[in-house]
Amino acid sequence: MTTGDVAAATAPKEMAAMAEEAFIYGFPMVMNYGVWFEYFIDKASPQYKAPFNQIYNTARVYTPQDTSIVTPNSDTPYSFVGMDLRTEPFVLCNPEIGKERYFSFQFIDWYTANFAYTGTRTTGNGPGCFMVAGPSWNGEKPPGITKLFRCETDFAWAIIRTQLFDPADIENVKNIQAGYRAEPLSKFLNKPAPASAPEINWPKIDKQMAGEDPFGYLNFLLQFCPPTGTAAVEVPLRAGFAKIGVEAGKPFPADKLTPDQNVSLEGAIRSGLPRYCREASSSGSALRGCWCCNPTSSLWTRPPQHWMRRARSR
Repeated sequence: MTTGDVAAATAPKEMAAMAEEAFIYGFPMVMNYGVWFEYFIDKASPQYKAPFNQIYNTARVYTPQDTSIVTPNSDTPYSFVGMDLRTEPFVLCNPEIGKERYFSFQFIDWYTANFAYTGTRTTGNGPGCFMVAGPSWNGEKPPGITKLFRCETDFAWAIIRTQLFDPADIENVKNIQAGYRAEPLSKFLNKPAPASAPEINWPKIDKQMAGEDPFGYLNFLLQFCPPTGTAAVEVPLRAGFAKIGVEAGKPFPADKLTPDQNVSLEGAIRSGLPRYCREASSSGSALRGCWCCNPTSSLWTRPPQHWMRRARSR
């Protein structure tokens, strides 16, 4: 049976319950993709930063005009890197930074988990090179790499913060940012690059489109999020999602659902969003007009049935 046939055979009551779970599971991922699309894919977006695997430094403080991320810091100018990990790992390096200055590298996967941090509070202010490997890479840490971090998704991004003491300090921040390095492992090792990964047809997204087709976006994202590592516990959960047409890399079969199933699906989304926001607000996150909730995060592990922590952390 096809995904659409399986979904069409699911009873409306079962569909409603599973759809609410799938909506809450996927909502942070779809939110994250909305930011990713603006930052690294849509060159027409005023929020666009740079292509994949290329660092972008923002040598200024953030203002209300920076709307992709809610409540960014105003005293830590940002740098960003969108990493494509499908063919090889990626390396980020920082120079020696004065002990009086805070800086951090925050690494986020497509589940929205912060899978690593480096910088003042974790690895210190000395120089370092840190390698991020995707789920299909099984090698060992090569010479010259301070630490290896393994990412469970094919794409990830790094948010880099560099402390600004006062307006006159901005040139010092620029000099530090110029010392950050971001490059594929092959370039870091001065070796030939592997064959390029297949091109991806990135679906356009905005708030309205995400609300109209949340499961279509989730299906697209899941193909880059294999249930490996700590995500292996999600195999039964994803099998349940498949009963309603939520399956990695496949179109969501909305056209094959009965009217009763569609009503159940819409009801699940209406109930799932308030539940998601309640979970987020229970951790102290303020609700905002941008998507729904404050996208701050904490280190996250995935024991069975605890993916709701994404709601609390986003």
